[in-house]
Amino acid sequence: MSVLRAGLIGLGMMGRHHARVLRSLEGVELVAVADPAGDPHGVAGGLEVLPDVEKLIATGIDMCVVAVPTAFHEEVGLALAEAGVHTLVEKPLASSVEAAARLAEAFDKAGVVGCVGHIERYNPALQNLRARLEQGELGEIYQVVTRRQGPFPNRVADVGVVKDLATHDIDSTAWVTQRSYRSVSARTAHKSGRQHEDLVAVVGELSDGTVVNHLVNWLSPMKERVTVVTGERGAFVADTISADLTFHANGVQPLEWEAMASFRGVTEGDMIRYAIPKPEPLRTELTAFRDAVLGREVPGTGAVVGMWEGLAIVEVAEAILASAAEGRTVDVRLEARRVG
Repeated sequence: MSVLRAGLIGLGMMGRHHARVLRSLEGVELVAVADPAGDPHGVAGGLEVLPDVEKLIATGIDMCVVAVPTAFHEEVGLALAEAGVHTLVEKPLASSVEAAARLAEAFDKAGVVGCVGHIERYNPALQNLRARLEQGELGEIYQVVTRRQGPFPNRVADVGVVKDLATHDIDSTAWVTQRSYRSVSARTAHKSGRQHEDLVAVVGELSDGTVVNHLVNWLSPMKERVTVVTGERGAFVADTISADLTFHANGVQPLEWEAMASFRGVTEGDMIRYAIPKPEPLRTELTAFRDAVLGREVPGTGAVVGMWEGLAIVEVAEAILASAAEGRTVDVRLEARRVG
């Protein structure tokens, strides 16, 4: 395998992890890094910290990871597409639907790999969950509930909790169910004095009528990353912090204790916590990116997140913000070109 020359622009909290993993990937050499703000985490090693994407492109890179603030995704991504560089842009793809569409179109036109860093798709718990749903282990899906909350990360200044955090849950919900969003209704709050919202509650509907709920905030003292999928045969609970997947089955044994039966409703069955391999999600994501560049991409859980999919996620995020601003249910206009 020939060695791919990789670049990285953005050396902040996420960029430092990209640098570490890129250096560990077989067949990839991190040859250039860039950040106009310098190298606060000391990840450049012996590499010169270049000031901009143009200098990065000039080093002759084959592939690049974009980990700059969301406001700069379009500018940096378009430059890389024009230069014919295979690119992974951290999520969300862009700060607006229009900018995301321009990026997706540019990479299509350039004929190079363009993908989005929706890292939760590569979490072992969600990968295993998708496979089990695909095999019909839950039967009909009734509802998907996600909770993503924790303290405010000081690194985020240009977007609110919807585009920074909720896009994880929008994408992972569409991906594990293999359904697109039909409509959303949301409420947001501004409790910490920042320009952008720091709390959102969403009720939505997927294309098959499945009900979804997303609770996301930057206001909680504890960190929580949970997805619960309830269906005909029970409920799956995926904890993406610990990468654990648990199944709570509906019971088949009648409860003889009448008071307990009326309290519990659906009878309890077995509870299983699956023993699953737990590779680092970022390593799995960047391995998928490398393989896509080499033409080895496989569908399903091994695929990269294409830019048209990233555009659809931005569309849902903007529908959520519009719903909160206008106090009404908003129909989602776009559907993903492919759900993975």
